[in-house]
Amino acid sequence: MSDRRDRWDSPDEPPSRERVRRNDGPRPSAVSARQTNVLANPSSFRRDAHEPDYIILVTVVALTAIGILMVYSASAIPEYALTQNTFQLVAPQVLAGLLGFAAMAFFMRLDYRYLRVCSVPLAVFALALLVLVLIPLPGPLKDLSVAHNGSSRWIHIGPLPEIHPAEIAKLALVVYLSHWLATRGLGIRTFKRGSLPFALIVTPFLVLVAREPDLGTAGVIILIAFALFFVAGANLIHIALAGLAGVAGGAALVLAVGSYPLQRIQTVINPWADPQKTGFQTVKGLEALSAGGLFGTGLGNSRIFVPSDVNDFIFSVIAQELGLVGGAVVIGLFVALAYAGIRTAIRAPDTFGGLMAAGITAWISFQALINIGVVVAVVPVTGITLPFVSAGGSSLTVSLAAVGILLSISRETVERGWISASADSGRGYGGTYLPGSRRRSIAAG
Repeated sequence: MSDRRDRWDSPDEPPSRERVRRNDGPRPSAVSARQTNVLANPSSFRRDAHEPDYIILVTVVALTAIGILMVYSASAIPEYALTQNTFQLVAPQVLAGLLGFAAMAFFMRLDYRYLRVCSVPLAVFALALLVLVLIPLPGPLKDLSVAHNGSSRWIHIGPLPEIHPAEIAKLALVVYLSHWLATRGLGIRTFKRGSLPFALIVTPFLVLVAREPDLGTAGVIILIAFALFFVAGANLIHIALAGLAGVAGGAALVLAVGSYPLQRIQTVINPWADPQKTGFQTVKGLEALSAGGLFGTGLGNSRIFVPSDVNDFIFSVIAQELGLVGGAVVIGLFVALAYAGIRTAIRAPDTFGGLMAAGITAWISFQALINIGVVVAVVPVTGITLPFVSAGGSSLTVSLAAVGILLSISRETVERGWISASADSGRGYGGTYLPGSRRRSIAAG
């Protein structure tokens, strides 16, 4: 970029893109006192930011707007019949969206490197919230933990909306794992310094969420963790072994929970085996998809009622009222967001930023894929939301905050071939260490 100066050039020299590409710049042994101070004190590193990635910004705003519109369309008439208030469900969604956009704007302007300072407290706080929803509390705190449909997943404090700690846990895990993996350097490929501590970090999050029980979110956490582990350059054999262990652990967890998860698997294989009971929601979702046709039945004109249509099955409302075209637009927006997120991860100025961008992108993409997979009956019903679209205040607010972090990273992305000094240990001077980035190290040769 024309206004970006090579951070290893002296202040009086013009940018030297060709010199860096030829790999004939100053060697690490000749690093100046100013550069040494930057490495010793990353907080003194001057932020050279440009405009955020507008693909990310536009897609997220569009998805949030579509979500609010569809939540209102699906809930207005039923809620009016029950409470005489057509805004009963959409009003909290709008409030959560405003709060989320405020958080997104804050994190977009904040240097994302400051998150390394609070990564450990954030992880501890998230784990404490996950424990809080599972333990019985005495006296006036007994109503703090709220259970719905047999799952203890929410915290309710006075007049405030209910909080879903698992949403906070996903963001906390992304931030902490990105920090931890960046500091490991190439040691992540070993069992003692990489795979074993990685498993010890992820397991508490996974067990606590699964214990609620919330197997859908537990699955998303596994996918986020493995995506970050892979992108960080972990040993592929260790990843394969961890995958096998995860499958075995998941099977054991399903058996421990009871027949309910097995019933869901059987339902997705043949939902018409019991269309009035266990397969009712899946069958209605498929009927709603077929009822929409090419252009849909129109907003507010749903002909097929689907249980949880404003939450888990919001995509069935989109496909029914906006048709195949509307469904394709929503999927296209998620694909565009995934593309922009991956591009941001590859071009991030340091390893921590690259890993965090990859983790946030994986989180949103995998969750959207699973949610839509549930509606089209290729994935068992999991109970997770469609990011930015489904009704759910915690999901919307935390997801928008995560996008703010992604936008902060995108404001410092660099073109391929540029050198960006990394403060991560073990990374040398080669910028982001991500498989496939193909950056040339200034220390090479």
